[in-house]
Amino acid sequence: MKLCRHGPKGAEKPGMIDADGRIRDLSAVIPDLTVDAIAGLADIDPATLPLVENAPRYGVPVAGVGKIVAIGLNYRDHAIESGLPIPTEPMMFMKPLSSLSGPNDPVMLPKGSTHSDWEVELGVVIGKTCRYVDKADAMDHVAGYVLVNDVSERFNQKQRGSQWSKGKGHDTFCPTGPWLVTPDEIGDPQDLAMALDVNGERMQTGNTKTMIFAIDELISYVSEYVTLEPGDLLITGTPPGVGEGKKPASIFLKAGDTMHLAIDGLGEQTQMVVAWQHPRDAVTA
Repeated sequence: MKLCRHGPKGAEKPGMIDADGRIRDLSAVIPDLTVDAIAGLADIDPATLPLVENAPRYGVPVAGVGKIVAIGLNYRDHAIESGLPIPTEPMMFMKPLSSLSGPNDPVMLPKGSTHSDWEVELGVVIGKTCRYVDKADAMDHVAGYVLVNDVSERFNQKQRGSQWSKGKGHDTFCPTGPWLVTPDEIGDPQDLAMALDVNGERMQTGNTKTMIFAIDELISYVSEYVTLEPGDLLITGTPPGVGEGKKPASIFLKAGDTMHLAIDGLGEQTQMVVAWQHPRDAVTA
């Protein structure tokens, strides 16, 4: 299944994507799309649901995300372009829930930003509580997969002390969606092509098969240190091609830029980059 949430921010409705890529409304079936609701949707034929007209905004595709755990430097070539050692264990950091945004919502630069960057990533939505999970059982704890842009302000990330979250947690720095795709539909999550363009120019091209630590390893490892609850989001690293690593000179985001992301089977995102503004004045998609 491909499942989504559609409508204005704060008033999203649950939806299902039909065979033609159109949104079908699930509001008469469930009040919102949570991990707990997914199992009960398996037998629904999307064609029996009302068609959502026009092109509504996509929201974060699952309600009730409790936390975002992220993995850094999980692609060898990305570690090299970042000038950092190849990890021997997964490198973990957290992104706050306040960074979540819809897949096509504007990305707002933080005040004084000079080094904001892009990262196309595979996100894993947790379906069962994970606490000291064996690697062999890890994939049974997955509710679905999502496309994520782990937007990062590199100066804040690396020059403001040792806490990466300073550059990873700004508002709008975790666009997620458009869909949650269930494991039965996605097939092998370790063989998904990934791409990201900025202003129409290809910046990142990769495949999840080149991860240093595979999804089952990551779930098992993270669950030793952080209990993952249903609805939590685990984002799994980015392939090479980030702006910081560009030669002969780094490229960073500026207001007016457009990012376009895609992962096989998980849909596409497009974000306009905007300058910082107070949330009361912020542009919404």
